[in-house]
Amino acid sequence: MKNVHILLVEDNEGDILLTLEALEEAKMKNTISVVKDGEKAIQYVEKLEEYKDAIYPDLIILDVNLPKLNGHEVLQYLKNKDEHMHIPVIMLTTSSSPRDINEPYKNHVNCFITKPIDVEDFIQAVLSIENFWINLVKLPLVRE
Repeated sequence: MKNVHILLVEDNEGDILLTLEALEEAKMKNTISVVKDGEKAIQYVEKLEEYKDAIYPDLIILDVNLPKLNGHEVLQYLKNKDEHMHIPVIMLTTSSSPRDINEPYKNHVNCFITKPIDVEDFIQAVLSIENFWINLVKLPLVRE
């Protein structure tokens, strides 16, 4: 079983706990790092400041509504940099507005998922992400 490093970019403590719980429930060999705003997400991927020894992510789960830089800005930054554009990015957010759905696809998001309100449905959504992106899909082998 492969070990995949996931960067979770989420500012809501409840959603962080639920996502971590779901990923743990799957009993996969994943390493998960969490940052709580868009600016820290970029610092993490660029290995700046407190993240200079960070594990480069194989997959990013990104919220739209974040402090400092929103998810759209983070996605645009990542997908416009040759050294990061290969990282699959999944937008997992409460928003279902047409703008929040359409804009990420214009910026090459790999998929957009609206967070279910029900806790069990939320856990199932996260498990589906993991099942598809970790068990089925072949992720890029590029590692920094």
